[in-house]
Amino acid sequence: MKITSDLFHAYLKCSTKCWLRATNEPATENDYPKWVKAQNQSYRAAEVARLAAASPTNEIAHSPDLKDVNTALWRLATNLMTDAQLDSNVLESDLHAVQLVPAKDRSPVHVIPIRFIFTSKLDKDDKLLLAFDALTLSHSLGREISFGKIIHGDNHATSKVKIATLVGEVRKRIDKIAVLLTSSAPPELILNRHCAKCEFQTRCHKEAIQQDDLSLLSGMTAKERKKLNSRGTFTVKQLSFAFLPRRRLKKMRDKQERYHHSLKALAIREKKLHIAGRPELRIEGTPVFFDVEGIRDRDFYYLIGL
Repeated sequence: MKITSDLFHAYLKCSTKCWLRATNEPATENDYPKWVKAQNQSYRAAEVARLAAASPTNEIAHSPDLKDVNTALWRLATNLMTDAQLDSNVLESDLHAVQLVPAKDRSPVHVIPIRFIFTSKLDKDDKLLLAFDALTLSHSLGREISFGKIIHGDNHATSKVKIATLVGEVRKRIDKIAVLLTSSAPPELILNRHCAKCEFQTRCHKEAIQQDDLSLLSGMTAKERKKLNSRGTFTVKQLSFAFLPRRRLKKMRDKQERYHHSLKALAIREKKLHIAGRPELRIEGTPVFFDVEGIRDRDFYYLIGL
């Protein structure tokens, strides 16, 4: 089974997305993933140029052979494709850059994979993707890679990532991807937060509506959905019949009514607005409104209105 860094990254977001990419499913209309892809490509090209400008020309290589890094003259290589055999799977990774750092006392050079990400804040998926690069490169070279680097954001921040702490999780994900891709049918469709950023959003949302799937209720957790499934409830329509309005105890009347997924399902089925509890609108004193605008990814807020 061939598992690429692209499929691995897709799986981190959604198993359905990984399966659809592996089967070459045509993408539906969604401009956001196109913008993200363009931003990443532009950032990668700019950072490669920046690192190359800061290095001696004779120490830079483009897509070099990685067979013997110990005798290599280059110290920074860009745009490398590498593959390796891991158990019954073939891993293939598109390495953004690789840095060689000479070690002391005649020890082998340190091989450091580098990945460029345009966002200012990193999440765990970014680190796992770098760990996938490192694992592929490690098996390709037959040597251990202890850490890698992620260069990100407008300020070219460099985050050092320990690979050893992530390898176990990467291996588990690889095993799950291998099982997923051997199936001729897609996995169970579950809408999640990533859907708005996915090229298959329209396709999956349409299918979820056809199935009347519970994941259409965005506030429901996977644990809650699994509990309902165990009771024989699989659709929004089924759940809508589970709501039973009850008279509240006097001691509970001043407390806020708890959230009911079944009430939301009922509102969807009847196409009506339902309000739980007794709504009261009280405005005392002078209302004050704040309006804050900024770029959350950079912790940068450029306008605060009162």
